[in-house]
Amino acid sequence: MTGIPRPGAPVRGSRTGRPIMAVFDLVSRRWVLRVVWELSQAESPLTFRDLKGRCADMSSSVLTRRIAELREARLVEKDAGGYVLSELGHGLVAGLGPLTDWSVTWAAALEASPGLAPARAPAPGAGASQARW
Repeated sequence: MTGIPRPGAPVRGSRTGRPIMAVFDLVSRRWVLRVVWELSQAESPLTFRDLKGRCADMSSSVLTRRIAELREARLVEKDAGGYVLSELGHGLVAGLGPLTDWSVTWAAALEASPGLAPARAPAPGAGASQARW
């Protein structure tokens, strides 16, 4: 066991144990969303080597740890061909769609406020699809 954040237990940033706080703790870990993103975009299972190639700046040890955490969290599964998102993992991706759309609105609001502009403009069409986060 890698010690993933669990609903019902205190997590980073919260003592409440609310499920949303556990999710925020998990997905805010470095490289977690990148691994989920790469798996969500893959048309077939990805081997460790495939994932490492898609996340070239990530060390092998961190990738190993993140895969273990995502498997323990039941967001990623391993099949004969490699790693895939589980049903829960696909649900996470779908759930991020509204947050992605909101983030585009937020970025536009910041850009419209003098002195509060984001560091970079959002990518074109960033809110157009739930898969673009």
